[in-house]
Amino acid sequence: MFDTGTTAFMILSTSLVMLMTPGLAFFYGGLASKRNILGIMMQTFASLGITTVLWIAFGYSLCFSGGEGGVIGNLDWAFLRNVPFSEAFQGAGGKYPTYIFVAYQMMFAIITPALITGAFVNRITFKGYLWFLIVWQIFVYYPFVHMVWGGGLLAAWGVEDFAGGLVVHAIAGFAALASVIYVGKRQDRQSPPNSVPLVAIGTGLLWFGWYGFNAGSELKVDDVTTLAFLNTDVAASFAAVTWLVIEWFHVGKPKFVGLLTGSVAGLATITPAAGFVPLWAAIIIGIVASSVAYLAIQLKNKLGWDDALDVWGVHGMGGVAGMIMLGIFASSAINGQGGLLEGNVTFFVKETVSVLAGVVYAFIFTYFMLALINKITPVKVSRNDEIEGIDLAIHGEKAYDEGAL
Repeated sequence: MFDTGTTAFMILSTSLVMLMTPGLAFFYGGLASKRNILGIMMQTFASLGITTVLWIAFGYSLCFSGGEGGVIGNLDWAFLRNVPFSEAFQGAGGKYPTYIFVAYQMMFAIITPALITGAFVNRITFKGYLWFLIVWQIFVYYPFVHMVWGGGLLAAWGVEDFAGGLVVHAIAGFAALASVIYVGKRQDRQSPPNSVPLVAIGTGLLWFGWYGFNAGSELKVDDVTTLAFLNTDVAASFAAVTWLVIEWFHVGKPKFVGLLTGSVAGLATITPAAGFVPLWAAIIIGIVASSVAYLAIQLKNKLGWDDALDVWGVHGMGGVAGMIMLGIFASSAINGQGGLLEGNVTFFVKETVSVLAGVVYAFIFTYFMLALINKITPVKVSRNDEIEGIDLAIHGEKAYDEGAL
């Protein structure tokens, strides 16, 4: 009943996406100041546990059970009841057990809210973050998964998102921006990355895991799977080089952190289009990705938004740009969907409208959600805790023991 090759591929892809969450923790942990390494890493790792509990309890069911053409599903598959472990996943022709699809989608649910944490590094309490993690998934992430990938409203309208330009990066990035505006600026905005090598390790893990993120989203093994794989690498590489050139010209020196950031921008931007566009389009998407993200960060700095680790510029604007370019470059010869270059204006409009509406909702809901959570438990850390650093003030731990030999 099951195809062992496809089953093994989906297990591998799931494992790769899981690896992205520790990779993100290293990436953010290296970029954070020395007093806030463990705090930002713990927020990321916390999602591994808490999101798994939510996903098994009701998240998977709300995303993929019932609710055809609607905003959210039902609870028929809560705690995976009525989902036998031997059941074949119907979306890929019954080639592998449904439980693998459950686990694969769970890894997306884990990393999406974790992306947001880089924006408000060292300014949010752990209790506030836990409330944020739970409520944001239920009211933002789950509805968008259902609407796009679960047969809901946007899927019925004809919106495509191969691996999460809207569902993951765009809504997370604009939720990050709302969080930054709500919690305000850091006391010390000049803190440099504490460990660039740690940033490099995190980037390597993210890049490696992204092959499972994008290629695995075909949910089977075919020619589109391999195209998505190569598109992912090409876009990331061209984006990395583009950022390097832009920053070298702008500041006069080639920056390693810039090269790494550019690659992540390329990965985020190609995500919605990886299985829909030809290879030449992935090159353009990579170049545009770093250009858009770099300009967004310059705008952020000019406006005084303290998005500490540039989540909005890299992921938010990357997701928006990726969805729009999917609407432009999609090829009907690849996955049956043509874009603006093939004269399909309607598809381009749907992609653009859906991502713009999505980021507006994510921004507004996140801002007011934080205000509501603040009535339950303080969201922003105290001035003294921020100065001391959340590693010691909140967690009572330090990343490095300077006194050890």
